[in-house]
Amino acid sequence: MEATFEKLTFKKRLKTMLKVDFKRMFTMPLVYILAAVSFAMPILILVMTTMMGGEPDPTTGAEAAVMFTNVWQAISSVSGGESAGMSMDLTTMCNMNLMYFMLAVLVCVFVSDDFKSGYAKNLFTVRSKKVDYVFSKTIVCFVCGAIMIIMFFIGAMIGGAIGGLPFTMEGFTAGGIVACLFSKIFLVTVFVAIFLTFAAVAKQRTWLSILLAIGVGAFMFMMIPMMTPLNASFLHVIMTLAGGGLFAVGLGAVSNVILDKTSLV
Repeated sequence: MEATFEKLTFKKRLKTMLKVDFKRMFTMPLVYILAAVSFAMPILILVMTTMMGGEPDPTTGAEAAVMFTNVWQAISSVSGGESAGMSMDLTTMCNMNLMYFMLAVLVCVFVSDDFKSGYAKNLFTVRSKKVDYVFSKTIVCFVCGAIMIIMFFIGAMIGGAIGGLPFTMEGFTAGGIVACLFSKIFLVTVFVAIFLTFAAVAKQRTWLSILLAIGVGAFMFMMIPMMTPLNASFLHVIMTLAGGGLFAVGLGAVSNVILDKTSLV
C-alpha cells in the first residue's frame, strides 16, 4: 500500500502557526499588563488633569497648561481644530495615540523572545516557512493592538465620567467617533508591520528593536491625528484599512527577506 502525505497549503500552515502564536501570546504576562495599563491610563490622565484644574500658578504667574475640556480629546482631535496637526499640548500628547508606542514594546518583546529561546530557529528548521511566521505574527499582534485600543476607549469613558468631563460633541458626530475608532484599530496593522520589520532585523536584541520601533513611531506620531480624527468619515476607515493591508504585505515581504538572508541566532 502506497503511503500518501497531505499537502500542507499556505492556509493550513498559517492556521497551525496562528494557533501556536495565539497560545504563546496570551500566556505572556506582558499582554495582560499592557491591557491593564491601557485601561487605567486614560482614567488616571483624565481624573488627575481635572483635579489639577487649569488655573495659572499663583506664585509664579506661569500660564496654565491646556487641560482636557471634554472626554473625546482623550481619543483624538478634530481635523482642522486647534489641537490637530503639529500642536504639541497635553491633549495631543496624552491621548489614545500613546497605544502605538506600547504596541512597539509588545511586538518587539514577542518576536525577540522567539529568538532568545531558540524557538524561531527550531521552528524554521523543522517545518514552518518564514512567510507563515511573519503573517501569523502580524495577525496576532494586530488583535492584541486592537484590544489595547478598545481598553483605552473604555477607560476614557469611565475616566471622563469620574472626572465630570462633558461628553458633548463639537464639530463631529457619534458616527465620526465610530469611524475614528475603527481607523485607529486598522492603523494598528501599519505599525505592527513596521515594528515587526525592526524586530526581524534586531532578533534577540530586544533593546535595539524597541529603540528603532519607538524612534520611527515618534516620527509618525503627528501624522496619526490627521489619519484618525474625531470627525473621521468612511473614507478614513477605508484608507487606514487599505494602508494596513499594503504595509502588512509589503513590509511582510521585507521581513521575510530579512529572515531568509540573515542568521537566526
